Amino acid sequence: MTLALDPTAQNLLFHEAHTASSFTEQPVSDAQIQEIYELVRLAPTAFNQSPLRLTLLRTPEARERLVRHMAEGNRAKTTAAPLTALLSVDLHFHERLPELLPHAPRLKDTVFAEPESRERAGSLNAALQAGYFILGVRAAGLAAGPMTGFDHAAVDREFFGDGRQRVLLAMNIGVPAPDAYRPRAPRLAAADALTTL
Repeated sequence: MTLALDPTAQNLLFHEAHTASSFTEQPVSDAQIQEIYELVRLAPTAFNQSPLRLTLLRTPEARERLVRHMAEGNRAKTTAAPLTALLSVDLHFHERLPELLPHAPRLKDTVFAEPESRERAGSLNAALQAGYFILGVRAAGLAAGPMTGFDHAAVDREFFGDGRQRVLLAMNIGVPAPDAYRPRAPRLAAADALTTL
């Protein structure tokens, strides 16, 4: 084994971690989410653009606003989850670049001046941060249930009517219930995914 990460951490983050479909009633606190964010915000994005935004849906009213736009198979588990978060891309992330990349403040007005380039770069890097966030949730001893089965345009209108953000996925978060996991689906072997030139 050449990995520096010990087997217990490997199991927590990867081997024994699954996408959860059900959770206990134990709440997920703001402090837990903030601690997870403080960890995962350190992971890299291109030009340190950090475009991911998290919207925590805690009230029944907020949850219902999401659930009505979800695919049928995602509704009950989202209603019952202790916490649901919307992970979105800030399409105006460039406005923070002078603060986040102080040695190159002009990138805001050059590389990311056009909305199309911002959307392409922001979506890619926010998706990367969403992956980090899933690992952060697992590192906190919680389980994540990420979902894309919903009407994205309707959720954008419902929660991000000003057009500044675009939803990437919804994620249920909590302590997994005993029946939270289905068997893991197959993954590609290294021989199928790696190419050496």
